[in-house]
Amino acid sequence: MLFNEHTESLINEKVKAIEIIADQLPAIVIIHRIEDFSVVYMSPKGLSLLGVSLEELKEMKAEYQHRFFNIEDSDEYWPKFKTMLFKNDMHSSVSYFQQVKLANSENWAWYISATKLFMQDEDGNAFLCITTATALDEMKHMPAKAERLLEENTFLRENYQKFSTLGKREKEIMKWVSFGKSSPEIGEELGIASATVDAHRKNIKKKLSISSYYDFAQYARAFDLI
Repeated sequence: MLFNEHTESLINEKVKAIEIIADQLPAIVIIHRIEDFSVVYMSPKGLSLLGVSLEELKEMKAEYQHRFFNIEDSDEYWPKFKTMLFKNDMHSSVSYFQQVKLANSENWAWYISATKLFMQDEDGNAFLCITTATALDEMKHMPAKAERLLEENTFLRENYQKFSTLGKREKEIMKWVSFGKSSPEIGEELGIASATVDAHRKNIKKKLSISSYYDFAQYARAFDLI
C-alpha cells in the first residue's frame, strides 16, 4: 500500500508520540504495517536486545519475523489476530506468548506480547498495529506459573493430532482414568462392561503412545477434560 504525503506525516506524528515515552515504558514497543508486517518502529530497548538498528529492521521487512521469532508460535496467535483485523476493532487486543532469539544467544527467550490495531486510513481500515512485549523473566511474580502454562501449551500443540484421533467414549474414559478410577468403577459410571473399558484403555494407550496414569492426566489437563 502506497501512502500519500499527508498519511506519511500522520504516521510520523504517531511514531514520534510513542518515541517520546518509549524509554519510560516497562515493555518493548513495536509498530508494524499490517499489509506485510514490516517494522515501522521499535523502541531502543528492543533494538538493543536484538542487536540491530531500526534501519536494518525496516530493510528486512517481514523476514525479521523468521530471523528473530519462533514461527511455530504464530499457529496459536495468528488466527486471533486475523479475527481482530477482520472485525477492524480498534479497541480490542490479542495477547500471546512468543519465543525470541536475542543477540549473542543460542536459546529462545520467552516474551508475553499484546497487539492492537493502531491507525486507520481514510476509509476506516486499519493499516498499522502496535505491540508491547515483556520478558517473562522480568515478571518476578509469575515465572513459575507462566512456565507451566508454556509447557502445557507446547504439549497441546505437539500432541493435538494424536489427541484428535480419540473418540468421544475414549475421551470420557481418559478423564476417569486420570482421576484414578479403576475399570470396574469407570464401567459402573458409564454403564458399560469393565472389559469394554479395558479395551478402550488399550486403544487410548496405543493411539497416544502412553502407559501411565500420569500420561493420562497430562493429556486430560492439557485438553480440558478435567
